[in-house]
Amino acid sequence: MSILSLFVVIPALMLVGLWLAKSLNQVRGVMVAGASCLLALSVWLTIYFVQQRAAGNSDVMLLTASTPWFKPLNIAYSVGVDGISVVMLLLSSIIVFTGTFASWQLKPLTKEYFLWFTLLSTGVYGFFICTDMFTMFMFYEVALIPMYLLIGVWGSGNKEYAAMKLTLMLMGGSALLILGLLGIYYFSGATTMNVNEIAAMHNIPVDVQKVFFPFIFIGFGVLGALFPFHTWSPDGHASAPTAVSMLHAGVLMKLGGYGCFRVAMYLLPDAANELAWIFLILTTISVVYGAFSACVQTDLKYINAYSSVSHCGLVLFALLMMTKTSCTGAILQMLSHGLMTALFFALIGMIYGRTHTRDIRYLDGLMKIMPFLAVGYVVAGLANLGLPGFSGFIAEMTIFVGSFENADTFHRVATIIACTSIVVTAVYILRVVGKILYGEVKNPHFLELTDATWDERVAVICLIACVAGLGLFPLWASNAISDAVGPILENIIK
Repeated sequence: MSILSLFVVIPALMLVGLWLAKSLNQVRGVMVAGASCLLALSVWLTIYFVQQRAAGNSDVMLLTASTPWFKPLNIAYSVGVDGISVVMLLLSSIIVFTGTFASWQLKPLTKEYFLWFTLLSTGVYGFFICTDMFTMFMFYEVALIPMYLLIGVWGSGNKEYAAMKLTLMLMGGSALLILGLLGIYYFSGATTMNVNEIAAMHNIPVDVQKVFFPFIFIGFGVLGALFPFHTWSPDGHASAPTAVSMLHAGVLMKLGGYGCFRVAMYLLPDAANELAWIFLILTTISVVYGAFSACVQTDLKYINAYSSVSHCGLVLFALLMMTKTSCTGAILQMLSHGLMTALFFALIGMIYGRTHTRDIRYLDGLMKIMPFLAVGYVVAGLANLGLPGFSGFIAEMTIFVGSFENADTFHRVATIIACTSIVVTAVYILRVVGKILYGEVKNPHFLELTDATWDERVAVICLIACVAGLGLFPLWASNAISDAVGPILENIIK
């Protein structure tokens, strides 16, 4: 068995531990121990992968293993990682670790909350390590189902509506997805569901590819906030509890971009080349629409939710540009946005827990009252608008430079339009920072509020360190991702 299976075994043990826990301290202990082990494992995996890359072994999947599961349909439990899945596992473990501390004071039903939170993270980890289409889909569904209860029970605002809307739209995407995956399996004539083995066969007819490519790209794209299937995202983000918003926007939405690239474009390359222009138009709309929508919101969570629509649209936009630089930038954007948006949602949850409002019209002067949280929000905002030295700058510049490598007018015009989102992002970030952090404190109740507690500081400091670390030292991630992107693009662009 591959060591990668620990990414599923450890969460499974955490579920057992949580089920047996009798007190709040035991629940917290199980979560911290499990999240710490997963973080340590992902850090070790990253170091191991970088070492293997230095030895020239990064052009293939590492730590692969396969065990037959259901032979009549050639389904196997197949695992393996490349540079893309390694950074996604690292991102997931960071968000789960910091999300645990962000939920430290959550009540009631703390035990039940962490059970569903851990099940969600199990699906995420399993999805990123699997190379078998069916197993990937199974973990994909495991990651989606807990969202309904996490939002519907522990959320805020119109949480029942948001939970139902999110679940129905993502299940609709899953229905399209399973049809597309079965189409690939049967029309490829493969005796396996392994993604890499099917891609190497190159024998799916072009007409068949054109039929099933939209099914898979839209199926995954729904989770990646592809326009016009994005409407579940703002409501879901706004109603979810803090750590769920962190995991949802920081990691779960990345399953969409990962699946579009690893499955839809990789296995159906001819259709990807012929139909990319359609989805490129939709993703360009996502980028600009999300940014402008964020400008007119007054709820902090809705502002960040529409910002996520824009930035996740940028991921799909860059993948469809199909240059090595743009695709590398897309994965960097997934990593960067995951860290930034998790930081944003953590800070918003902490501010809301004290002020009991997320409406920027009633927030002011927070820098004087809670300086630690306010400075953290400024850092998150600067990273989000692409300030050099933070992860957002590295990711977005790589995307736009790579996208402009396409010499034709259509792609360059789309790139220029998408670039306008940088200016719009700066507008809504600076507007919010100026409105809620500076000026006089008008609400006398705010003067009684306290700054961040120790557990909140742990989460915020870890995320800020990661955002700044990736911005200052991006080459290890960029090189690892670029090596993994190369073979996939070679299969797409013949």
